[in-house]
Amino acid sequence: MSGPDIMTERKNTFSGLFRGFARDERGVGAIEFAILFPVLLMLYLGAFELTVGLNVSKRASRSAGSIADIVSQQSSVSKSVLATMTSVAGAIFAPYTTTGLTLKITGIAIDATGNATVAWSWAQDGTRPYISGTTLTVPANMNQASTFLVRSELALPYQLLSFGSNFLPSGTNQITISRQYYYRQRVGTSISCSDC
Repeated sequence: MSGPDIMTERKNTFSGLFRGFARDERGVGAIEFAILFPVLLMLYLGAFELTVGLNVSKRASRSAGSIADIVSQQSSVSKSVLATMTSVAGAIFAPYTTTGLTLKITGIAIDATGNATVAWSWAQDGTRPYISGTTLTVPANMNQASTFLVRSELALPYQLLSFGSNFLPSGTNQITISRQYYYRQRVGTSISCSDC
């Protein structure tokens, strides 16, 4: 065989191999799966994270509303009664943890002219977060003359599961979920707190 014939034969052999390789579809599914798997995994984990976060957010709303509702049904409260409200939040948040939860409850008196002032306040750490007599702004639909309101403020740090922590900027793996609710008193014209 001469040189050009060998070259032609080799070209035909290689081109036949490449044509066969191009037509061979074995393993295409595995390659597509390998390309799509990381994307599908991140979508799944992101949906899981979003679901858990929304569930915790809903429980924060329910806790703040329930606490204000319970206190608004009393004619008088004390620090010991208000201290049990963290247990109410813990029961609503179960099975999620309430580590770092902060709770503030405020009694707000609205006078005959519609001015809202702090009657008493209590914080989870036993302090008074607001000074009695301080003027407050309340939502317009709750500002009714000669009434009494109970405001609950709940905040909870929520740690993101962060399966893709390398994708998040530093310091964004924790958010604070906070809720605030107002309830009007149910019994009498005010709610007193003897030791707040």
